[in-house]
Formats: sequence, structure tokens, C-alpha cells
Amino acid sequence: MTAESAPSSAFVALGNGAYRATPLTRGPWHPDHQHAGPPIALVAREIERLAAPLELTHVARVTANLLRPIPIDVLTVSVQTEYAGRNAAHFSGSLQAGGKEVARFTALAQREATLDLPPVLPGHPLPDAPRRVSESAAARFPFNRTMTGYQDLIESRLAAGSFFTGPSAVWFRLRHPLVAGEEPTALQRVAVAADSGNGISAVLDFNRFVFVNSDLTINLLRAARGEWVCIDAWTLIGPAGGGLAEARIFDAEGMIGRSTQSLLVRPR
Repeated sequence: MTAESAPSSAFVALGNGAYRATPLTRGPWHPDHQHAGPPIALVAREIERLAAPLELTHVARVTANLLRPIPIDVLTVSVQTEYAGRNAAHFSGSLQAGGKEVARFTALAQREATLDLPPVLPGHPLPDAPRRVSESAAARFPFNRTMTGYQDLIESRLAAGSFFTGPSAVWFRLRHPLVAGEEPTALQRVAVAADSGNGISAVLDFNRFVFVNSDLTINLLRAARGEWVCIDAWTLIGPAGGGLAEARIFDAEGMIGRSTQSLLVRPR
């Protein structure tokens, strides 16, 4: 791909809820399939927009059920309000490609408020990331070395451990917009990064096993601040083909939430 034709965003809006995915969304499992982070962020974007008129500005949870591989193609997003109260609302969403539903979503948004909290709380202050961005070495995701993909969409720095060798912490920053012509929101930045938890903390040989996540749940206690998001992840493998990837999520000021992924583990 020439520099002139290189994509400059993960998605291009086509109107009426449709978006064209670019090669920057390509994941590690198949050259025709997206990394789930960008499309999850795309649906989170629509949920934020639906919650905004209700003045529910804190998206506290997003859950993605990944039904099928998501192709690098035109996607259609639809979201709706399931219930809206004064202080919280529940939303659902669907992602379709090629006439098939490829992912289904639920989310919770809350009204923000100023609180006068006690000066000392058990378990507080919340922990910081293992290492600051400025102290973390630049590192490129070790896949798709000859093809444009997710590793080109994001900039990454190792805060602890190393890729694909067990528990590790990685800082993520978007190099390109999620949607062409838009500045990514804090939630979108988190969603793009959080789906990488099972990859950065892999305990099995990538060449011998697949350990694809069938879902992702992100819980946030506040919005991320700044461009960088740290995913501090670890993977647990069960004896019957199941697994779990968990992560703490940080920004430069400290811990902001957690994520979990259910894994399907199989030999290649």
C-alpha cells in the first residue's frame, strides 16, 4: 500500500448508520477480519451519542457479545434505549455486516454529580499504572508485519512484562481517528485498547493455539483523561477449553476501571 493510499482512520462514515472499515482495523487471527477493539469502540460511540441528550454522560459499562468474526467491510450500527430513568439508562446495540449480525451490545450510562467524599476511604487512593508512559519503552505488536492492521492504528509502550508471554501492561494511544474527521472520545480510546487484554497477556504459544475472546465487558468508575490508556492484563486458562482474561485499566492519573474477556481456547 502506498503512502498516498494508506488509510487515515479506522472507519469512514457513509451515512444512515453505515461505516466502511479500513485495513487499520485488521486483527491478528485472519487477514480479512477486524480486531474487535475498533468496532466495539464504534458502537460505544453511538451509545454515547444516544445517552448525551439524556445528560447521562458517564458510560459506566459496555458489554460486547461477539457472535461472528467481523469482516473488514461495510458495517451497520444500530442502538436503542431499553430504559431511561433520571440517573441511569440501559442501552442495547447491534452490529451487522453482509446482512448478518456479527455482534450484540448492552451498556449502562449514568448521570454525573459532584460529591463531597470523606478524605480517607478504604482501598484508596486507587493504584497507578505499573509504569508511567514516559518510563515505558516503545514496542510494536508482533503480528501482521507485512500488512497494515491494528498495530498501525495504535501506538504502544510496554509498562510491564512483554507481549504474549504472560501478565503484561501496555500503554495505548490512537495514531489515527476512529472515524474520519472526528476526535476520539475517552470511551472510544478505552474500547479500542481493552479488547487487546487477552493478546498482550497470552500464556499459550500464538503459533500453536487460538484463544479468541467471545465477549468483552468494560466497567469504568470515571472517564479516562488524556490520550494514553494502559491495559494491565493477565490470562487464566481452564482445563476444558475455556479461559478468562482480566485487566485493570489506567490513565496517567490512576486506575479508572476493569475489563474481562471469556476465551475459547483451541489448538490451531
